[in-house]
Order: sequence, then C-alpha cells, then structure tokens
Amino acid sequence: MSSAQGRKPVSFDRHLVLEQLGGWRGMVDVSLPTVAFVVANGIGGLTVGIWAALVAAVLVFGLRLLRKESVQQAVSGLIGVAIAVAIARASGEARDFFVLGLVRNAALGVVLLGSVLVRWPLVGVAAEFLAPSHLGSMADHSVGGKLAGRLRARGAAVVEAAEQAAGPDEGTAAEREPDAAPERHWRDDRRVLRAYTWLTVLWAGTFLVRFAVQGVLYWQDQVTLLGTMSVVLGLPVTGAALVVTLWVVARLHRHRTADS
Repeated sequence: MSSAQGRKPVSFDRHLVLEQLGGWRGMVDVSLPTVAFVVANGIGGLTVGIWAALVAAVLVFGLRLLRKESVQQAVSGLIGVAIAVAIARASGEARDFFVLGLVRNAALGVVLLGSVLVRWPLVGVAAEFLAPSHLGSMADHSVGGKLAGRLRARGAAVVEAAEQAAGPDEGTAAEREPDAAPERHWRDDRRVLRAYTWLTVLWAGTFLVRFAVQGVLYWQDQVTLLGTMSVVLGLPVTGAALVVTLWVVARLHRHRTADS
C-alpha cells in the first residue's frame, strides 16, 4: 500500500490550534491587568494602579493553577506586567505602563513585514509548525488527546515504512506499485505561499495600527484613552485576525490534502 492510499482524509482541528495558542480565555486573561491598571489609576493614582495591575496578574496566574490549565501565557503575562509597572514606577508617569506594549507592537509589525520580504512569512512558519498541511498531523485530533493523536499520526507513518522495508518483494519492479510523489514544501506551493503572505501582512497591520494609535495617545499623555485603545485594539482585533487566519489555514489544509 502506498502512503497516499494509506493516508486518511485530513481534517484541520481549529480547536487544537486555538488551545495551543492559549485559547480565548487566555486572550481575555491578558487584558485584565491593563483594565485593572487603567481603572485604578483613574481612581487612586499611579501607585494604586500599579498594585491593581500586579494583583490582577497574580490572580490570573492563580486561577490557571486552580483550573489546572497551562500557565505559560499567565507566566509571560506576569513578567510583562512586572516590567511595565517597574518602568512606570521608575519614571513616575502612568503612560509609561504602556511603553513595553508599544515597543512590542512596533517590533512584531516590522519583523512580520520583514519575513514577507524574504519570502518566509512567519504566519506560514507558525501555521505549518502547529498544523503541517503536507503531513496531515492534525487529522482526527481532539483537544483532549492532541499528544496521542500526534504520536499516532506520525507513528503510523514510521510503522508503515518499516513494514514496507521488511516485507518480501512481490513481483518485479515494473509490477510493484510506484511510490507516492514526494511532498512539496509549503513555500513551493504558490497558492499556499500567497495566502500565508497576506495573512502575515494582516497580522503586521494589526500590530502597526496599535503602535500608531497608541503612540499618538502616549505622546498626548492620554492615559485613560491609551488604556482603552490598548484593550479595544487588543482582544477584539486579535480575535478577528485569529478567526480569519484559522479559516484560511483550514482551507489551505483541504487544498493541499486534495492535491496529495
């Protein structure tokens, strides 16, 4: 049996990819310290805002521990909040709580655009790492059993290859079924590369728009508006971009599977 015949139809699991990215709840959790800082700073000043942000970050971390969820995002968020409040405390300016976010948005936007220029769009790199469309490793996965599913998918290919190598030859070389055509790298597929390029531009745009809007508010020292736009341009825009990305990647996955 050739690998092309033995392969099951592949279905892209959006839920698995979303979970690996932290999930919707993780995206909401990231926004809570910022909301706490803006509200508390408006009520009681910088010191109260700093403590509110730190407490919110610690609570998010603790809740994830209690729910036995991945704490990777919570840890990175806690570190980010600690750096942000340290900068604000050192300068004595509430607006400097957002400096780290401004630098991060600008850097991510530039790096993403740079990856497009060198024809290695980073959205494609990330998508093919999480869900390689040419291998079909997302087939038959569930959110609860992603590790087992991945091991089964990749282990089955190894077992099949070993059986073919160890099995007796049947007939002459002309009678044997030819091997399946080698898989193309995703960058060699013009449709896939073009789609990943536009997705990368989309994500770069979201980061650069945040930087531009928040940068203006930062220089105007509009702390409340700065925090509000940080939240508005954060979760809703990120959620919309993620939905579009998952939809496009799912279609690309079906496209490459059909061509296999």
